[in-house]
Amino acid sequence: MKNYIAIDIGASSGRLLHAQLYGEQLALKEIHRFANSFHHRHGHDYWDVDHIFAEIVKGLQKAKRLGIESCYLGLDTWAVDYVLLDQKGDRLEEVYAYRDKRTEGAPEKFHAKISREEVYARTGIQELPFNTLYQLYVHDRNQLCEADKIMLVPDYLYYRLSGRKVNEVTNASTMQMLNLRTREFDEELLKLLSLRRDQFSELIEPGQSLGMIRPELARQYDLPLCELVVVPTHDTASAVVSIPVQEGQSWAYISSGTWSLLGAEVAEPINHRAAMEANYTNEWGAFGTYRFLKNIMGLWMIQEVRRESDNAYSFSELAELAAAEIPFLSLIPCNDSRFLNPKSMIAEIQSFCKETRQPVPLQMGEITRCVFDSLALTYFDALRELEGLLGRAVEVLHIVGGGSNNELLCQLTANVIGKTVQAGPSEATALGNIAVQMISSQEVESIRAARELITRSFSLKVFEPEPICNLDQVLERWEKLVSHS
Repeated sequence: MKNYIAIDIGASSGRLLHAQLYGEQLALKEIHRFANSFHHRHGHDYWDVDHIFAEIVKGLQKAKRLGIESCYLGLDTWAVDYVLLDQKGDRLEEVYAYRDKRTEGAPEKFHAKISREEVYARTGIQELPFNTLYQLYVHDRNQLCEADKIMLVPDYLYYRLSGRKVNEVTNASTMQMLNLRTREFDEELLKLLSLRRDQFSELIEPGQSLGMIRPELARQYDLPLCELVVVPTHDTASAVVSIPVQEGQSWAYISSGTWSLLGAEVAEPINHRAAMEANYTNEWGAFGTYRFLKNIMGLWMIQEVRRESDNAYSFSELAELAAAEIPFLSLIPCNDSRFLNPKSMIAEIQSFCKETRQPVPLQMGEITRCVFDSLALTYFDALRELEGLLGRAVEVLHIVGGGSNNELLCQLTANVIGKTVQAGPSEATALGNIAVQMISSQEVESIRAARELITRSFSLKVFEPEPICNLDQVLERWEKLVSHS
C-alpha cells in the first residue's frame, strides 16, 4: 500500500498529513502540526524558514516512528515570498513576509516605468502591493546582484529536502513576472528589475518527480525514504485540484482561510481590460488550467481579532457569539488596505464604523458579526463580477478549506448570493496536494478521478439560500460604504 505525505504550510500554521487508499476510500490523518507566523524585527516582518524546515524534519521523524518507511511527499505554502541564495546555495538574507510595509507605494513607482495595462496584458496577474514584482523592485539592489538564485518559499524548502533548484509554475505565476504568451519569465520585466533569467531556476509543472530525499538528510535524522513529487506549491492551486465538482455543472469556488480566494477554473487566461479593472488574476493551475480569481482579505481579520483577545475564544465560539447578534448592523470594506496589517484590527474596524456613522461594534460578538456579514457581501460583489467576466451564471459555489467549517459564514454567503453553497472538504489543500502525488504515482488516473475519489471519501455540507429581510436596503448601504473606502 502506497503512503503519501502532504506538507501544507500556511501563514498561521503548518501540518504534515498522511494518506492511504483503502479500496474506494481515501483516508487522511494528521501526523504533525506546528505554529507559524511572521516576526517583526528591526522594523520589518520576516518568516522564520529555518523553524519551518526544522518542523518539517520533526514531522517526518514522527512519520518514521509511526511505521512509514517510505512515501511520496509533496509540499505547498503561501505565495509571492522569496529566498535569495548565494553561489554555495546558502541563504543571503532573512525572508521578508508579504505583509511587511516596505512595498507601500511601490506599485506606483514601478508603473512610472511601465503601465499597469501593459503588465496585466503580459502577466494576467492582479495588482497587489505585496506581489513579488514589487517586493523585488524595492529590495536592496546590491543584494539582488549578489544573489545566484531567487526561489519562492516552497521551492526553497524542496531544495533543502532534495538538493534540486526549481521554480514550480503555479506559485511562480503569482510573482507577476511570467508571460502568458511565452510561458516564461517576461524579459522586459526582468530588465526593469535589473535581474537575469539565470537567477531563476527551471520552471517545472506539477506532477513531476524531483527524485529521492537527500540521503544524508534521511540518515542524519532517521527519516522515511521519500520520493519528492512537485505538487501545486501554491496552496490555493492545490486546493482547487480537490474541489468535488459535478460534471457539467457551472461552478465557482472560494478557498477560504487566511485569505479568501474566489474564482473559477478556466482553460484559457482572461486578461482583457475589464478583468484588469475588476482586479481579477490569472494564476496558473495544475494540468494546464488557470485560476481566474480575486483575492479577498478573508479570515485573517477574525484571526487577528482572536489574537487581540489573547485567544480567549475558539473560532467556533466566535461564530456562535456572532450568530446571536443583529445581522448587517455594521459593515466594513474587507479589501481596504487599512485592514491588511493594522496595529489593531479591532481598533481599525471600530474606527471605520465611527468614520462612516455606523454603530461601533464593542463586544466580541458584534465585532465578529461585522466581519462575517462584510465577508459575505464582499463575496456577493466578487461573484457578480466573476459571472460578468465569464459570461455565464454560476450554479453552485464551492467553499473549501478551513473556512468551510464556519457554518454561519457559509449560510450567510448562500443567503446573500442567492445560490447553493457546498462546503468542504476542509482539508482541501492537503487533499489536492495528495491527489497530484497519486496521479504522479499512477494510483489515480486523472484530476477527474481524483475529485470523484475525494467526493466519495469526505463528508460535504450543502447550504441553500434563505431569505434576508430588507436585502435591497442592505446592498444599497453596502455599495455606499464600499465607494466611501
